[in-house]
Amino acid sequence: MRLAINIDHVATLREARGEIEPDPVTAAGICELAGAEGIVCHLREDRRHINDRDLRLLKETVQSKLDLEMAATDEMLRIAIETLPEIVTLVPEKRSELTTEGGLNLAAGKEMYKEFIKELKSKDILVSLFIDPDPANVDHAVELSADIIEIHTGKYANMRTEKDILTELSKISVISTMAAEQGLIVTAGHGLNYRNIMPIVNIPEIQEVSIGHSVISRAVFTGLEKAVQDMLQLVRNKNY
Repeated sequence: MRLAINIDHVATLREARGEIEPDPVTAAGICELAGAEGIVCHLREDRRHINDRDLRLLKETVQSKLDLEMAATDEMLRIAIETLPEIVTLVPEKRSELTTEGGLNLAAGKEMYKEFIKELKSKDILVSLFIDPDPANVDHAVELSADIIEIHTGKYANMRTEKDILTELSKISVISTMAAEQGLIVTAGHGLNYRNIMPIVNIPEIQEVSIGHSVISRAVFTGLEKAVQDMLQLVRNKNY
């Protein structure tokens, strides 16, 4: 399994003081040197953390692959086409949310997403759809010609009883198998941390996890290189 690191919250810390550090672009380089196989950033409409300059510099410096999370808006489409990240992950976005709260409503915006995805793919950008673990979403992703699904693991991460955890894991496992059988690349992310990652790692169809907040939080105490390496040890050692 591959590990991609979301560096948004390095920028969040920078923006808390309106200063120039810590630099998310430098953080991306440290993550890659520590073994991360992808860098993820979310360019939000309100630019609350990652900004346009960050994105340009990340495109120039990231050596693995750059995954740009963004809402399906005309502004973001223009930026994606100008920047040409390797992957665009379409996510829902609300100004009031602290972080992404759930997956895309593909059924409600199918025609819009179809045209949006067509534009991105015409520029050889792989398209990932951030979805809740519902079989209908896999069908929609196939119909929309997506390349990748990223399963929203936030509900799983927030469960506290064993029964609820197993219920969510079952949903994730079912759609992972379903998506892989239909030719989609399967990834997962949101709320994953050093304590809850192993059940996700042991779902064979999931090829990559995207983790940000947990790794950046741990880095405050251990340093970023060590935080990434600790997560890599878990991700690469199944049945731990």
